[in-house]
Amino acid sequence: MDLGKLTTETRNKKTMNLDELSTTDFLTVMNNEDQLVALAVKKEIPVISQVVEEIVSSFNNGGRLIYMGAGTSGRLGVLDAAECVPTFSVSSELVQGLIAGGLKAMTVAVEGAEDSKELGKADLVDLKLTKHDTVVGIAASGRTPYVIGGLTYANEVGATTAALSCNKSAEISAFATYAIEVEVGPEVLTGSTRLKAGTAQKLVLNMLSTGAMVGIGKVYQNLMVDVLPSNDKLVERAKRIIMAATDCTYQVAETAFEASGHKVKLAIVMVVTATTKEVASDRLEKAHGFIRQAIKG
Repeated sequence: MDLGKLTTETRNKKTMNLDELSTTDFLTVMNNEDQLVALAVKKEIPVISQVVEEIVSSFNNGGRLIYMGAGTSGRLGVLDAAECVPTFSVSSELVQGLIAGGLKAMTVAVEGAEDSKELGKADLVDLKLTKHDTVVGIAASGRTPYVIGGLTYANEVGATTAALSCNKSAEISAFATYAIEVEVGPEVLTGSTRLKAGTAQKLVLNMLSTGAMVGIGKVYQNLMVDVLPSNDKLVERAKRIIMAATDCTYQVAETAFEASGHKVKLAIVMVVTATTKEVASDRLEKAHGFIRQAIKG
């Protein structure tokens, strides 16, 4: 392979004297480069939007969102998947992250794991991949064999496939229905794709998971109405969310929170419609979990 042809591997002309800069000057240069990332992601919004809609379709048909990648890319996928559980009260099965080499690779590099197409396929086979799932292959370079193997198998199964890379005309793009190519340019530190490329990938993954959760009714206004109140901080946040959504007092929010069985979404509908837990639950069920529709009745 010729890594020299990849933008993510080329040298950044603006940082050739990185080792001579003062700390402040170094950080300023780095910050200037980071500001280019969001603009690069913006160019890919049309295709990102399509992928979000496909993920929503997967969820509505009993399917899952599965990220897969190696190294930093894999870790970012695992991170985004893990955060969906407390943020949206979804099963850990709904959004999953696969990293080449398994969870051990989250902290320690697993020699050769990313170079195996067979491993990419095997990991999806283990998950019992179906045509209702969406698989997002993540690779800053856009050429990781582990990801290519996974996408190839996903296509064979009939699952929706998307590729997220940071190089144009990336190799993995040819193995996916949707290609998200966020070209952020050379890194401040040559080849260190945990920097701008990693930031770009995190921004896109934020969009994919959050956008999809909005699409299945996990958000009301701009509030996390399905937050999982698993600790004291989140219990208080849940009550504040009820207050913000209904403009009620803390006491009313607390009472509704307890009466709802600690279900924020249900509590909100109870307060706004002045109904019982049972009536509010029925409204939500008929509205497929969307609060606005449930309130309208």
